[in-house]
Amino acid sequence: MFADLGLSHPEDRLAQSRLAAALQRRLEELGLTYAAAASAMDMPPSKLLEILRGRCEGLSEGYVAERLAKLERTVKNAH
Repeated sequence: MFADLGLSHPEDRLAQSRLAAALQRRLEELGLTYAAAASAMDMPPSKLLEILRGRCEGLSEGYVAERLAKLERTVKNAH
């Protein structure tokens, strides 16, 4: 998909977009606002919105995955 568009690092872009989609689904499942989710993930809400909009330039897959894991731990500890 990204390779067809001639974009650099298509594999990385695909992985990032999949993580962003997983993050969006999880936020919907948890019923969290962007502000609450950003707080739980220890990031500014603006950064979360960038990720969810697919603007992941300069962010590693690991960064997004770590933030998603942090969200899961925070939600689990709240219950």
